[in-house]
Amino acid sequence: MADDGRRELPRPPRRIPSWASAEDTQGPRTTIQPRTNASTGPTAGANGPTAPNGPRGSNKPAGSPMPPRLRFRFLIPLVVFVLVVGAGAGWLVREQSLSLDTGEVLQTSGRTVVRVLATTCGGTGQASGVLLGNGIVLTAASAIRKPVSVGLVTSDGRVRRANVLGVNPDGIAVLRMIGRLDNNPTASLAPKLPDQRADRALVGYDLDGDQFVQQAGTTQNPRRLADIVGAGSLGAPMFDSRGQLIGLVTGDTVASSKVVPLDALRPYVGTGASIPPEPVGTCQARGPQAPVEPELAVANTPLAGEAQQVLGAYLDALNKHDFIAMGETYSDRLAKTSGPKVDAQKHGTSYAFDAVITEVSAAGGDNNATARMTFTVLFSPKNVGAVGQYCGRFDIRYSLIREEQRLRIDNAVSMSRDASCETDG
Repeated sequence: MADDGRRELPRPPRRIPSWASAEDTQGPRTTIQPRTNASTGPTAGANGPTAPNGPRGSNKPAGSPMPPRLRFRFLIPLVVFVLVVGAGAGWLVREQSLSLDTGEVLQTSGRTVVRVLATTCGGTGQASGVLLGNGIVLTAASAIRKPVSVGLVTSDGRVRRANVLGVNPDGIAVLRMIGRLDNNPTASLAPKLPDQRADRALVGYDLDGDQFVQQAGTTQNPRRLADIVGAGSLGAPMFDSRGQLIGLVTGDTVASSKVVPLDALRPYVGTGASIPPEPVGTCQARGPQAPVEPELAVANTPLAGEAQQVLGAYLDALNKHDFIAMGETYSDRLAKTSGPKVDAQKHGTSYAFDAVITEVSAAGGDNNATARMTFTVLFSPKNVGAVGQYCGRFDIRYSLIREEQRLRIDNAVSMSRDASCETDG
């Protein structure tokens, strides 16, 4: 070949893939073409090329099926993974549905739980209770045996009188609240008992009047009531995780307490069922015998501490009807105008609670003082000065003088009109 003067680099040979057919080698290669599957591509027939092995009217060749061994190799672990994850998720959902948050139960149902305070012939009248519709309250019958007067204290501190409708053989006392509690929620009964493995909660009041909530365990594995119930919390309701009522604690003592189940509570929802009446006490009734310590709503100075001590001793003696001990809190001057017989006539059925000292100040020489205290008293409507009422709220200023190195009550003056428990006044 003659040299035309142009020098070009030799072109590399064109490589043909091993899978290409002889026909594929014809013509220029200007684009990358997909490999044709011999089993699915068009084949020559007697009358020309046949239709592709795919959907009718489609020119797209169908994909080759996955080899059986390859399918099962990936499918079996996938099935196992799905089953494990599904079982784990089901277990988690189930465990969450059986668990209980005591804080949520208290927020949902705490306001439906009330303190029950009563003057009775036995002096046992302190319990918890649950408020249902139509003013019905269920509590422990042991707290109101032979009652003279009964009061209910709601979670917001309001006090209402209650009538005793009766008690039943399960130890449930049925009360009806006197007066209205606008916007105060009432408890609702659960449609059925929760799963035996589901957590339960108990809400009640202790002897100091503080509300509490406790895990009560499950029906299958309950906690001992003696570990979570105190003297002031017989009558406490039991709730499920949704705050629905499922039981009530009753009993004569904490040691003998039991949980009355849901079905035994159903008859008293709404108007309530007939129930044997509880005899009204005709004795010199006493209130609960737990010690009373007035709350200090002022700075806890030494003078305020002394005032708290003498007024607390006065209320303790009043509730125990120990009128000799009450006289020991009086000044010599006041003791001459009063005495055990006079105090018994005035306070023979009285029970004081929720005392708060709102003012304390020095007065006169020798470090004397004045102290102002508010409190609520239950008493018989036939008691002297009761004017047919069962309970009242008082706001009294006491003159305290120092005798024999300690403060004593010398005088008492009412600072406001006494308000009945049946009103918000």
